Amino acid sequence: MALLDSNIVLISLPNIIRSLPDTPTSDAIWIIMGYILILATLLLSIGRLADINGRVRLYNLGFAIFTIGSSLCSLSFNGASLVVFRLIQGVGGALLTANSPAILTDAFPLNERGRAIGINQIGGVTGSVSGLVAGGVLTQLLGWRSIFWVNIPVGIFGTVWAYKELKELSRKITGETVDALGMGLFGIGLTLFLLGLTFGSVSAWSVPNVSLMIIGLVILGAFVYAESRVKFPMIDLSLFRLRAFSAGILSNLLVSIARGSLSLVLVFYFQGALLLDPLTAGILLIPFSIAFVIIGPVSGYLSDRYGARGFSTGGLLLTAVAFAIFATLPGGVSYGILLIPMILAGIGGGMFFAPNVASIMNSVPINRRGIASGMSSMLLNTGFLLSIGISFAIMASSMPLGTLEAIFAGLPVSGGVNLSAFMEAMHRIFIIMAIVSLVAAVPSSLRGSTQSG
Repeated sequence: MALLDSNIVLISLPNIIRSLPDTPTSDAIWIIMGYILILATLLLSIGRLADINGRVRLYNLGFAIFTIGSSLCSLSFNGASLVVFRLIQGVGGALLTANSPAILTDAFPLNERGRAIGINQIGGVTGSVSGLVAGGVLTQLLGWRSIFWVNIPVGIFGTVWAYKELKELSRKITGETVDALGMGLFGIGLTLFLLGLTFGSVSAWSVPNVSLMIIGLVILGAFVYAESRVKFPMIDLSLFRLRAFSAGILSNLLVSIARGSLSLVLVFYFQGALLLDPLTAGILLIPFSIAFVIIGPVSGYLSDRYGARGFSTGGLLLTAVAFAIFATLPGGVSYGILLIPMILAGIGGGMFFAPNVASIMNSVPINRRGIASGMSSMLLNTGFLLSIGISFAIMASSMPLGTLEAIFAGLPVSGGVNLSAFMEAMHRIFIIMAIVSLVAAVPSSLRGSTQSG
């Protein structure tokens, strides 16, 4: 449900921008980024709460809050209200995302976790693929508000089913508390940095926006310092002594920076530069997701037998090749050619994620799985935010603001889109993606094989 919603909103974003009054491009970006920001901010604290109070109860609560947030999103009256309601959705999404890998790890023995997580990816990516098509169909037939209606019956069913069927298997920690100071410093610092980055992109990097970025970085530095001083930190620094954990976490962060804005860039290429309708754009993106969903369970199953290092590292190298191909494609290239890097990127992602998550979760003690899952998901979502912010900044620096706003809204540009300028921005983004993917392959290849059971 969470991944379906992410892609439904992405594919419908141009229509949302056109329909809602007073929705500048910066607000449009925050309709996507606000949701992910809440995920990144809350995941660690939720992971800690899960270790202390149990994972299933929080997971069930996530379904209910996500459903309420979806209902509110469908009632949005302008861009700012939709951003706020997406934040509520993000709270529910954080409760689901932080606990899912830990619940699976508790439920399966060591030699089956990779396959279990790979199969779980099928559910997630099925939602992702469905979102691409459903977003186009619903937006064209019933309007963009209908993309949030579909979550309501699914969310109600999920809330009731999870409450009745999921059983708590974790060993709860006693005598520990949540790191409120760390959560506040991390959330404020990351928010200020990203606000400065996105608003600076459309305002020629004014002094206030640059100042926001600097203040955000200083607060994030204070967060790192505070984590080494508090009794029960939000980030359990002792886990970084585990080679497989630290390698998996670092490669997770880097790969999310590399891949986070891929769908966003392609959506605005199809709908903004080529002026395709949402349904067509969604259908054209399906092969990428299908390649991912086919390879994910296979790589997860094989990594249970042969280890995660080869599959995760190979997936990153293949992803780098795919992005390098994207960076050389001319504007208006045939879809048959565009399919090649899309499928390669999907295969690369499928090879990386299930083995990497299994490797991270296998490396930590059983009573630290909640915080490990939260740390992994937090860095993944932080990387996504940085990826979107960087890509937006590159696009904003490559073309006039009016042109960028028209592209984001899927509207014709007076005099036509300067496709060469748009492609230049795309090429720069994909070159960065390819380089970061190669860098991510280094820690992935250095992971050990220590597993805690």
